[in-house]
Amino acid sequence: MNQTAQGSTTTVVRRRQRGDADGWYAGAEEHLDAANALIQVSRLVQGIHARTAERHHLTQVQAKLLCALAFGPRGMLELAQLFGVEKAALTGLVDRAERRGLVTRSPVPGDRRALSVTLTETGRRAAFAFHAAATEELNRLMSPLAPRQGEQFRNAMAKIIAGSEVPPASKQPA
Repeated sequence: MNQTAQGSTTTVVRRRQRGDADGWYAGAEEHLDAANALIQVSRLVQGIHARTAERHHLTQVQAKLLCALAFGPRGMLELAQLFGVEKAALTGLVDRAERRGLVTRSPVPGDRRALSVTLTETGRRAAFAFHAAATEELNRLMSPLAPRQGEQFRNAMAKIIAGSEVPPASKQPA
C-alpha cells in the first residue's frame, strides 16, 4: 500500500475468494481513502475479536468485560459508561458472567448502593487466554507490514487515539 496523504486514495488488491459475503473476489480492486481503510481494518479486527471469543466459549460482550476487568476491579457505573449502556443492561451481563464463575460483585466501602466487579481466578485465566489468542491473531494481521511500516502504523494509531480523547463532560465547553 502506498503512503498517501489523508483524503487521497490507494488501490488495494484484496485476497478474497469469489462468493465472499462482501462480494469481493481474488484480484478485485478497491480504492480506499483513509476513512474506508479504517472501516476495513475495523471490520478485520472485529472479526478477529468475534472468532477468538467464540473459540474461548465467550460472547463478544463477555470478552470485552473480561478485558475491561483484567487490570483490576471496576464499578458498575464505570462499566456501564465504558460499554455505553444503562446500568440495568450491564446488570444482566454481569449476572451471566457471575453465573459462569468469571466475575464477582462486592459492595464499595463507604457507598452502600455501589458495587464493584472483579475477575475470579477462572475469569483471570479466561481473560489472559482470550487476550493472548487475540494478540496472536492481531499480530498475524499486521504481518504483511515491514518492521518500519509496523512502527509507523502504531505511531499513527497512537496519534489518532490520543487525538480522539474527549474531555469529561464537566470540562467540555458549553
